[in-house]
Amino acid sequence: MKREHSLIKPYQGSGMSIPFWDFTGSTMVTNNYVRLTPDLQSLTGALWNSAPCHVKNWEMQIQFKVHGKGKDLFGDGLAIWYAKDRMLTGDVFGNNDFFQGLAIILDTYSNHNGPHNHQHPYISAMINNGSLHYDHDRDGTHTQLAGCEAKFRNVDHDTHLAIRYEKDTLSVSTDIDNKAGWKECFSVKGVRLPTGYYFGVTATTGDLSDNHDIISMKMYELDLPDDPQTDEDRSNILPSATYFEPPRDHVEDPKPSSLSGVKIFLLMLVGSIALVACVVIGIMFYQKHQEHSRKRFY
Repeated sequence: MKREHSLIKPYQGSGMSIPFWDFTGSTMVTNNYVRLTPDLQSLTGALWNSAPCHVKNWEMQIQFKVHGKGKDLFGDGLAIWYAKDRMLTGDVFGNNDFFQGLAIILDTYSNHNGPHNHQHPYISAMINNGSLHYDHDRDGTHTQLAGCEAKFRNVDHDTHLAIRYEKDTLSVSTDIDNKAGWKECFSVKGVRLPTGYYFGVTATTGDLSDNHDIISMKMYELDLPDDPQTDEDRSNILPSATYFEPPRDHVEDPKPSSLSGVKIFLLMLVGSIALVACVVIGIMFYQKHQEHSRKRFY
């Protein structure tokens, strides 16, 4: 385990600081967990590693807990980062948009106005070279590499996530079923990540809320003597991926009506009266026409 990139108990060193880690926003450090946000609205918390990672092949294992009072409505979720810039607050689960690096997003609330092909909570990955916008209203489905459903919220046992980057392959696995074993969420080849970026984790709440807790983060260097890219300098490359999931149709949100309920009712009433009047006039015209035809016959 690489201690300078890991977070384990006891967290605190001298005073309120955590060795190799900085925190901001609503983040609260306790003896048993680091709480990024409490179960309150409109909060953002972040925890960032202060040491850049120069390891090319690595695995990060996170023990976390998402829980709250909400039974049907809760949010918004958290994200684990390997990013060029750190400690920047923004709209992407507490981090800045148009970031450079990797985001593993644990989204607990569906913002999309159209039908999903998956349920929430949902885990997804995004690679960004600084030019892509995370479309929060569409849950990032237009820029995600891959994803999977994961029922990690409000469970009574430990929940774990593993992010493995090995030979340009990004794999994410979960241990959320209390079976003490990893289950693959997805694996994507052709992912190129620079060295020298920072690990971090952020969370946010909006109109809905949850407790977002981090219990531990353990980073391991993978020893791959047969890796042909071991000597390659990746300090200056841009993050990239050769594969993205096909984007779904970008459906615009329905525009809110400027008419109130009373106005809509009156319009419907007037329309109904006009329709009845048209029918009555039509019947009267038909009867007049019939009478005129009979007179002409006689």
